Amino acid sequence: MIKSHTTEIRVRYSETDAMGFLHHGNYPSYFEEARTDLFRVNGGDYRAMEEGGFFFVVVDISIRYRKPAQYDDVLAVSVVLNAATPARLKHSYQIMRGEILIAEGTTQLAMVDRDGRVKKITSDVPGVE
Repeated sequence: MIKSHTTEIRVRYSETDAMGFLHHGNYPSYFEEARTDLFRVNGGDYRAMEEGGFFFVVVDISIRYRKPAQYDDVLAVSVVLNAATPARLKHSYQIMRGEILIAEGTTQLAMVDRDGRVKKITSDVPGVE
């Protein structure tokens, strides 16, 4: 299993605020894109998993902003799977512009069914190996 992955994202104009900086509310989406790519490179299929009635939901998120990113910056968003319990995944993230640390953070996800009940992450969940 691959436990880390880096995704390249270019900051779009629509993601910036009036000062031209990447709006703070977009960082969780960048984390999600990197995390989804990590799931995919490990053979995961979110669509199949969700069609099967299983969902990963964010139950905790933490972001520390270090330096601003701006329109058209190319960012490297790295994610590491730090821990997995029967029903939860813990990830950490770094967003870099070249050698400059832009932000870092963590998330914790829980596996739930359509009714929001916590479920075990097992190989019979569609899209999970």
